[in-house]
Amino acid sequence: MKKVVLITGVSSGFGKEAAVFLAQAGYRVYGTVRKDTEPLQAVHLLNMDLTKTESIDRAVAELLERENRIDVLINNAGMHLGGPIEETPSELYRRQLETNLFGMVHLLQLVLPPMREQGKGLIINFSSIGGLMGLPFQAFYSASKFAIEGLSEALRMEVQAFGIKVVLVNPGDFHTSNTVNRINVCAGNGPYSKQFELSRARFESDEIKGGRPAVMALKLLKIIEAKKPKHRYIVSTFDQKLAVLLKYLLPSSWFMAILASHYGIKKSTK
Repeated sequence: MKKVVLITGVSSGFGKEAAVFLAQAGYRVYGTVRKDTEPLQAVHLLNMDLTKTESIDRAVAELLERENRIDVLINNAGMHLGGPIEETPSELYRRQLETNLFGMVHLLQLVLPPMREQGKGLIINFSSIGGLMGLPFQAFYSASKFAIEGLSEALRMEVQAFGIKVVLVNPGDFHTSNTVNRINVCAGNGPYSKQFELSRARFESDEIKGGRPAVMALKLLKIIEAKKPKHRYIVSTFDQKLAVLLKYLLPSSWFMAILASHYGIKKSTK
């Protein structure tokens, strides 16, 4: 029997690449999109908006009606928000958390019962390198990913008795549509504008020079097919993996100085 895979956010980037790749590898793949889009080869598309619980309910109900099971859930969909904390309007940071965290939680609550009944399942939650260290001018994105870290660690222990495995994936910089789609908020002549543009130029450059989504698709296939998948997979360059290690090895003040320097954060002159 072919495993049934549900992956959120397949209109572009990791989701699109992984959905097609897994379908070609022989899985029955269902991918979610917020609005109608062009068909994907061998991928069954479901309309789902993670900010609307009724939309999530309908999509999962449709999948279960067709397949009566879900073997793998890949929580990939997300929103990217950039800008200083002080100037970010509440509707945007709330949408960031609704999309990246609360919508994912509701989806988990719908998928866990059939997985428990099956006595097995695999949940892959996308965090980020930004879920392991706070990124300047991407604070709410980092906050949502930090939350996913804690949620996933707790969930792993809660569901292990039911044969359900929980895996965290922490991508580094990849060349996807996230750079173009990020919502940036910063007052043009405000107190943060110069620093924001310096930092933005750096993180956008890192993303544009980043890895190809096909690399992530192959990694997801290996995770799904592993008998005993690891709790965490950091999919990034050596430098980014080293940065994660240094965060836990170095004094906080040293590491923060290194991270600030990377993003061009200027020291106070006062």
